[in-house]
Amino acid sequence: MREVKPCIGLGATIREGGNGPWQADSAEGGLFRSQAWEALFLLPETRRSLPMALLHAREAVMARFRPMLAAHDVTEQQWRVLRVLSEAGPVEATELADRASVLPPSLTRIIKALEGRKFITRNKAEGDGRRVVLTIAPAGSALIDALSPERRVIYDDIEQRFGHEKLEQLLDLLETLIDGES
Repeated sequence: MREVKPCIGLGATIREGGNGPWQADSAEGGLFRSQAWEALFLLPETRRSLPMALLHAREAVMARFRPMLAAHDVTEQQWRVLRVLSEAGPVEATELADRASVLPPSLTRIIKALEGRKFITRNKAEGDGRRVVLTIAPAGSALIDALSPERRVIYDDIEQRFGHEKLEQLLDLLETLIDGES
C-alpha cells in the first residue's frame, strides 16, 4: 500500500487501495481513497495552487513597477484606472471598475483622488443623469506619457528574462483562463 498525503482536516493518512474513498484501513488506522476522491478533495500544496501562484507572480511583477508609481504618488489601482481610460477613451464607471479590476466602492474613492489631481474628468451620461462617464484629462495623459519610457524598460527587462515567446504564451494562457471563467 502506497502512502499518499495526510488528509487535510481528517487527521488521517490517505492510502492507495480499497474499493471506495471512505474504507478504513483497520491495521494502520488510515483511510483508503480512490483517484476520483483524491482529485476532488485533496488540495494541492500551496506552491502548486493556481490562486497562490497567480498572487506570487503578480507580486513579482508589481515589485518592479511599485517604485515607479510611488515616485509619482500613484497607487496601483489609480494606475490601472488611468491606463484603461487612456486606452479606451470615455467609459462609464461600472465598465471602468470591471476593466480595471477595481471594486466599485474603491473606484469611488479613486475617482475623487484622480479628479482632485486633475488626471480625469467626470461627466453625467447623456440621457441618464444617474450614470457617470469618466475620461482621462490632459494631466492624466501627460503622466502616462511621462512614465512610458520607464515602464518600457521594466517590460523589456521582464521580456528579456522570461523570453518573448514564453511571455506571449503566458499572456495567451491567462486570457484563455479568464475567458473560460467569465
